[in-house]
Amino acid sequence: MKTAIYPGTFDPITFGHIDVIKKSLKIFDRVVVGTTDNINKDYYFSIEERLSIINNSLFKDLKLNKKRIKVVAFDTLTINLCKKYNASVIIRGLRAVSDFEYEFQLAGMNKKLSSNVETIFLMSDVENQIISSNFVKEITKLNGDINKFVTKSTVKMLKNKF
Repeated sequence: MKTAIYPGTFDPITFGHIDVIKKSLKIFDRVVVGTTDNINKDYYFSIEERLSIINNSLFKDLKLNKKRIKVVAFDTLTINLCKKYNASVIIRGLRAVSDFEYEFQLAGMNKKLSSNVETIFLMSDVENQIISSNFVKEITKLNGDINKFVTKSTVKMLKNKF
């Protein structure tokens, strides 16, 4: 079984992230979606809340296959998560050219840490490339409509949080 790791903060998960997950499932048998508390970021949702949001979005709202997607929290290097789940590929999503420099450097560092792991970049569909978790949170704070950016359960969690 070919497994890929899709790491991210998912604060919260958006249709852009979900696009990348769906595309990954066309390539891999199993995708492990890993959310973490990166020490260099401030989070709006706790790790427990993000796990709940991801699970509700993928399995309750969209009815994706639980046998092919595993959602986990992790507090280690992504390379170590790859080892834990016997994955040889890291999936990274790209929205715009501005994402590429950081993602390119990250892929290079991961390759140096483990030469057995490759990074694959996937883009979400055009209509989802402009979506970012930060924009979604900002629109929510200003009482805007976020239904085109996140699933129903995520809308509810965001509105309850504000």
